[in-house]
Amino acid sequence: METRDRLSNIGLLGAAAVVWVLVGILVTTRDPYADAMAGYQGALLIGLAIGLTCAPLAWLVVFARHRRIAYSGDWFRALRRGAWVGLFFAVIVVLRLVDAFQLPILLFLAAIFVVAEITLSAER
Repeated sequence: METRDRLSNIGLLGAAAVVWVLVGILVTTRDPYADAMAGYQGALLIGLAIGLTCAPLAWLVVFARHRRIAYSGDWFRALRRGAWVGLFFAVIVVLRLVDAFQLPILLFLAAIFVVAEITLSAER
C-alpha cells in the first residue's frame, strides 16, 4: 500500500465522519413531517455518508483479496461501488418518506444494483 492509498482512505473516512456528523445534526434538529425538504436532505446526506464510508472499505477488501497488491482500476471500482451503495440507501430513505417502502421493491432495487455492478466489473 502506497502513501497515496493511505491518504485516500483516511481522507474518505474523514469526509464520511464529517457527513455523519451532519446527518446527526439534521436528524436531531429537523422533523421530516414538519419540513418537507428535511427528509430529502436527510436522504441525500445519509446516502453520501454511507457511500463515503463504503468506498474505502470496498478498496481495502479488494486490496486484501489481491494479496496486498493495488491495481490501477481498484480505486475507480471502489468509488463506483460506494456510489451504488450510497444511492441504494438514499432511495430506501426516500421510499420510506413517501410510504412506498415494501420488501419486493427493496429486493428488486438490490437486484438491479447488483446486476449493474457485475456488468460494469466484468473482466474483459
